[in-house]
Amino acid sequence: MKNTWFYSLILLLSFGCSPKITQDMPTSIPKPDIPDVGLTREEASRLSQLALDCIGQQYPNKLGQVLGDSSYLAEPRVLHPAFYGCFDWHSAVHGHWSLVRILKAFPDIPQAGAIRAQIAENLTAENIQGEVAFFDDAHNKNYERTYGWAWVLKLAEELHTWDDPQGRQWREAIRPLENLIVQKFIEFLPKLTYPIRVGEHTNTAFALAFAWDYAVAVDRWELKQLVEFRARDFYFKDEGCPLGWEPSGFDFLSPCLEEADIMSRVMDEKEFQDWFAKFLPTWQGMLPAEVSDRTDGKLVHLDGLNFSRAWVLYSIARKLPGKKEELSRLAAQHMAKSLPQITSGDYAGEHWLASFALYALSAKEKME
Repeated sequence: MKNTWFYSLILLLSFGCSPKITQDMPTSIPKPDIPDVGLTREEASRLSQLALDCIGQQYPNKLGQVLGDSSYLAEPRVLHPAFYGCFDWHSAVHGHWSLVRILKAFPDIPQAGAIRAQIAENLTAENIQGEVAFFDDAHNKNYERTYGWAWVLKLAEELHTWDDPQGRQWREAIRPLENLIVQKFIEFLPKLTYPIRVGEHTNTAFALAFAWDYAVAVDRWELKQLVEFRARDFYFKDEGCPLGWEPSGFDFLSPCLEEADIMSRVMDEKEFQDWFAKFLPTWQGMLPAEVSDRTDGKLVHLDGLNFSRAWVLYSIARKLPGKKEELSRLAAQHMAKSLPQITSGDYAGEHWLASFALYALSAKEKME
């Protein structure tokens, strides 16, 4: 008798806790609209102004060099005659990349004349020789390894693929620095025993992806082969990347997604699909990062994470056609989260986020 009463109570509680099904309840939850983001002329003009405002702005500045003695103390523009602006060296490099990329796409934007004048002032043969000399110093041979190195190659790639008289002059001007960085990659990658799996500047997969794109565009066979070998060596056996551990508080790159990005380049479609299914089965659960304080130079990194996640999602969609719509929707959600915020009025984000937004928008264009 007691057992009968007990089981009856369990059944009543079970039915009481179950949701009521009515005819009005939808059979499926409708998908939200994909936010409308794209590189329009107006958006290009807005982003170009951010980069233009900083590539010629010397201060504030975070130098990051090693001091051999007191003679190393000098103005940023003396130490880095080409890339002295935008708070730090790598931001100045990708600020120049942003402006070249925008000029290629929208040569008649209102800022075009000012952009050409500022780049022409910075990217001279003499100034680039000054940059090369900085890397030749015994104390700074590894300066900006490998994040700044990767952006130098991205700038060279953008200039290499631009049919413009002034662009060709700038292309020739940066060639000594470009060749130096290629050699640094070739010397360094074989010595890197383990990949660096972080969400900031030293992430190995990010640098490999940029170096691959450059090597393919410029036909640097030795670098391309080395990048593919090291990517497979580092990442081919990886499975179950812990996406739930991301993001860390200061991330602007996703360790899991950056790895997927380089592997999508070195693998064909079928191989990548098989690898990705094991490597990142939980990608649908990603949510855009939240930024609590855009005046904090580290916390605002998370806006950059939204953009870098977006560009990887757009990029890998080309190798995952069956998931293209879902990946595009997720990428657009990340873009929409941070794109309106990059003109926050604070230099902590404004000196670099335009480049990340632009790269994500460019990845969307390539996917389409």
